Amino acid sequence: MKTPENDPAPAAPEAQPLTSHPNRVLAVLLAACVSFALSQVLVLPALPALARNYNASPTTTSWILTGFLLSASIATPVVGKLGERYGKARMLTAVLLMFCLGAVVNALAPSVGVLIAGRVLQGVAGGVFPLAFGVVRDSFPQPQVPGAISLISAIFGVGSGIALPLSGVIVDHLDVSWLFWLGLVALPVAVAAHRWVPPSPRGDGNGIDWAGALLLAAVLASLLLGVTQAPSLGWGSPADVALLCGGSVLLLLWIRLESRTARPLIRLDVLAQRTVAMTNVTAFLIGLAIFAGFLLLPQLAQAPAGDGPGLGTTATVAGLLLLPSAIGQLLVGTFAGRLGVALGFRRTLVLGAALTSGSFAQLTVFHSVPWHLLLGGFTMGAGASFAFGSMANLIVQSVQGSEVGVVTGINTVVRTVGGAFGSAIATTVLAAHAGSAGTPPGDGYTTAFVVATAAATSAILSALLVPTRQGS
Repeated sequence: MKTPENDPAPAAPEAQPLTSHPNRVLAVLLAACVSFALSQVLVLPALPALARNYNASPTTTSWILTGFLLSASIATPVVGKLGERYGKARMLTAVLLMFCLGAVVNALAPSVGVLIAGRVLQGVAGGVFPLAFGVVRDSFPQPQVPGAISLISAIFGVGSGIALPLSGVIVDHLDVSWLFWLGLVALPVAVAAHRWVPPSPRGDGNGIDWAGALLLAAVLASLLLGVTQAPSLGWGSPADVALLCGGSVLLLLWIRLESRTARPLIRLDVLAQRTVAMTNVTAFLIGLAIFAGFLLLPQLAQAPAGDGPGLGTTATVAGLLLLPSAIGQLLVGTFAGRLGVALGFRRTLVLGAALTSGSFAQLTVFHSVPWHLLLGGFTMGAGASFAFGSMANLIVQSVQGSEVGVVTGINTVVRTVGGAFGSAIATTVLAAHAGSAGTPPGDGYTTAFVVATAAATSAILSALLVPTRQGS
């Protein structure tokens, strides 16, 4: 039965399919996205080991992650735009090869500075997500588009869930360089992308708004640095205030520039469209909650048992406790697209936000035994899969084909910025509750879970503000 939510968007007419092997192309796209997700998350549990290996301070070592996030956030919308201009298949192959080059640099890095540079190079592959969404929209038969987009959206969480326990095994039993040699799995994926991903329609031949791209890079760098470094600098410190205020001023300048540019990097009227705007707000809030969960669950599992708040597990076991999150994302990803077509993606977005909120509400009250964390993680993963798949589908339905890459790229960036806030807030809350031994008591975790619950509950409200008819 058709409802207004299921009507085709006027801004997104059905494209002529360019591939007779959509399942093969989808496998390549999923492998590309998994490669990126693994690389981003593998280093998280390994940061202390990397600090010891390179004799570096924790602050310096944190740049192994921060540099990657900055690069990915800056590159994602730009790579999406380049894909529209020069061809998505060509750009997908290029960023995967850059990713492999960064993996080799990382594995052979003689110093932490070289390692950080390699991670920045790898971060450019963050553009695989908008490129993948664009390839699906351009090349797949229309009935397969929603399901494929939902699977691609879910695969980031699946890769993250696999990466955490895998990282623990590598740190415990192998040399840390294997954290980076694994990145070379993207090399055969790049070859497959070159051979099997069909060429997409090219843009109109106009150049890229490099001034807008550089200013957006400065905005994201300032804001992300202000957020990620806040726990160490202090939220009210002069340096952190300067970064956050400077980023806000640069954002206003970027908006002014884009509004006056004939061919901007990102059309502001598209971002202001209600569907896109409220989807991005929801992405920020869900990203905040989910990334806070990724930080809190392993720390809680490894926290001292007995008089302490945690379970006293090893890093490897703590990572394994997050596997239900990956399973939840993968299971939901297999049918979320079909359910979204049947019910409308606005409704499945609300459902995803509600499941995410429920998972953190449960963890706020119950987090003292392993099955509490397993259940909370599974529900969180299921909610994230519904939410992220719905967001991508809503955007693809609502914007013109030439805008899909850059607008889905912005949605990914907004989610990353939300995740940076979530991680920083969770870290700050735990530090504020830490005792003289440096271990947060149980109420520290409870407070952090309350914050995540509030963010996910707010996401329900923002999702309800998404129009029922797309293209509005």
